[in-house]
Amino acid sequence: MSELTFYSYPSCTSCRKTKHWLKAHNVDFQERHLFKDTPNLNELKKILSLTTEGIDEILATRSQTYKELNVDINELSLSEVLKLLIKEPKLLRRPIITDGSKLIIGYSPQQLSKVARKHDFQRSVS
Repeated sequence: MSELTFYSYPSCTSCRKTKHWLKAHNVDFQERHLFKDTPNLNELKKILSLTTEGIDEILATRSQTYKELNVDINELSLSEVLKLLIKEPKLLRRPIITDGSKLIIGYSPQQLSKVARKHDFQRSVS
């Protein structure tokens, strides 16, 4: 997964800012609609493996969907949480950007610059 994958939702302001930044800096990416083309179990495991704070880093705790959950996330096993995220992708923070070795959650021009430089280098070497 060396190609940049950009999980987004069109009405999300941070997603639109990120997409604009990527296009303005000529960064190639594959965009996936977070709710229509939800990450599968293996993709979520890979995303989770790239976090520094675990599930808390990718969980949208301020979302209405999270607030309406009748379950304590902390009491679920990892497997149960991942299944819940696939069933309810609105529980994922967005956007999610990954190349398989780096992960960016949310709009962060500084982190995007680092990933863009890495991909520029890879393109110039190939």
